[in-house]
Amino acid sequence: MQPHHDGSARYVPQQEPRLGESVDVFVRVPAGADVRQVHVRTTGDGEPRFAEAVVDRADVGDVWWRAEVEARNPVSNYRFLLSGRGRRWLTAAGVVDHDVPDASDFKLVTHAPPPAWARDAVVYQIFPDRFARSAAADGRPLPAWAIPCDWDTPVIGSGPETPYQCYGGDLDGIVERLDHLDRLGVNTVYLTPIFPARSNHRYDAASFDRVDPLLGGDAALARLADAVRARGWRLLGDITSNHTGDGHEWFTAAAHEHAPERELYYFDESTGDHESWNGVTSLPKLNWGSVELRRRFAVADDSPLRRWLRPPYGLDGWRVDVANMTGRRGADAYTREVAALLRSVVTQTRPDGLVMAEHGHDHTGDLDRDGWHGTMNYVGFTDPVWSWLCHGDRPVPNFLGTPGGVVRRDSGAVLATMNAYRSLVSWRSYVHSWQLLGSHDSARIRTVVGDAARQQVAAGLLATLPGTPMIFAGDELGLTGTNGEGSRTPMPWHRPRSWDAGTFATYRSLIALRRGEPALRHGGLRWLHHDPDTLVYLREAPTGAVLVLARRAAGAPVRLAGLPAVENLYGGAPALRPDPAGGLNLPGDGPTFQVWRLP
Repeated sequence: MQPHHDGSARYVPQQEPRLGESVDVFVRVPAGADVRQVHVRTTGDGEPRFAEAVVDRADVGDVWWRAEVEARNPVSNYRFLLSGRGRRWLTAAGVVDHDVPDASDFKLVTHAPPPAWARDAVVYQIFPDRFARSAAADGRPLPAWAIPCDWDTPVIGSGPETPYQCYGGDLDGIVERLDHLDRLGVNTVYLTPIFPARSNHRYDAASFDRVDPLLGGDAALARLADAVRARGWRLLGDITSNHTGDGHEWFTAAAHEHAPERELYYFDESTGDHESWNGVTSLPKLNWGSVELRRRFAVADDSPLRRWLRPPYGLDGWRVDVANMTGRRGADAYTREVAALLRSVVTQTRPDGLVMAEHGHDHTGDLDRDGWHGTMNYVGFTDPVWSWLCHGDRPVPNFLGTPGGVVRRDSGAVLATMNAYRSLVSWRSYVHSWQLLGSHDSARIRTVVGDAARQQVAAGLLATLPGTPMIFAGDELGLTGTNGEGSRTPMPWHRPRSWDAGTFATYRSLIALRRGEPALRHGGLRWLHHDPDTLVYLREAPTGAVLVLARRAAGAPVRLAGLPAVENLYGGAPALRPDPAGGLNLPGDGPTFQVWRLP
């Protein structure tokens, strides 16, 4: 094993340092490693400084070195210099024998932490039109844009009808199905947009001031919020900060050249054309250089950002759509200002509010400030898991737009991808980001991996790696879909025989395991082994540790030295005892997912 440090409580006991506070940090060095001296290097105020670490303690097989780091700046970088016969650096990217840039240094963050409940959340994403339909929906008139569909009408994944298919799911329908979520074990409900619009996805909002009457209106949201709170859960909304719909009251008013709403958007005054999201003219882009936009959207006491966080609705925070593009346009670069503003307003309105950013590619430059609490980690989790577990000869389209679809890769490349993105953000941002196997914007995980056995491996990674698990409604039933729109399948409540009961049991058991094991929610991460078809890692917390084996295919048993006897918690493998030479032999069958508890 290699020398190790991460940002979890076992290595950084003070998880919420204050600006100017000095905190202890620990490095775990295997007793046989060539390490005779350890220094910590910090870069407070931009100047590198070295301080010598001391041996704090030794236990079976490891020596623990302790050093002190001052949280000199809001984000304070540090790394370790390991000296023996040679010298190596230990950074968040791992151990290297050459000089590397500071970008992958470990980080202490003194900005206010995310809400405490977020670390223990298991998020369930609901696309309201397709989740459940109450009896009240039958009498509601449809707008002109809607194509009425019954619950068994096939979803059109691509075509002119795609955004207009209306299945009539509503918020009261969600209330009626909360027992399903309870059986599954989730504790946080995330709704995609609920504001009136001219599409079924509602990312083209016509207003932020009311809930779409098709979903039951404001009163239905209050009823859903009450029902969610009664179970001790959390409820999150979805707000679009990059654009509105062209039917939005702000945009229609902006058609008048001298209207105050004109400055809320980007107009070419010579042609009258407007900037829009990716050239889709029905989604006009908001101009965050406008003080009036900041007031209306966020700062004002009656702003939509604040209103829906207050009683009787009481949302617990927002997922921010297209956060990666918000405030960015040509020379305009307001993204970090906007992130800080939205977070400030949310936490002023409710101190335990969460602000989660959508980001579909490299998010690392937008985190670790006083803005987004985390991101949807598509590039550092979803894509590498897909590429390791994808199956079949026909490539699955990659929603990120990469030509050629999902490329099958071995675990070494998968691990390198995960570590590359993880190493560029703080541990805090990493563990508060959402890890997901898919969403309403992507293919379904069952379609990607091809069968229930590989989906179990994927769900196991989701439940046991650091970060907040997010499950797209229907994945637990084995639903399929080749792209985002095609994956927005109505939940088959009336066809229970179509459910994959085994997959539901898998998700339920893994969620219960995560909620029952502190190490899976708050522990650090040490990778122990990988070969093309296998990943093995430890999750370790001050209160205990678990050992995880993930295999996409059968292979040779894996032998690990230096571990004690372990008891199986998930997967059905037997308890393991060290062999006479002191090694644990992990089984070679696959696909499989196994979890053991260390004493």
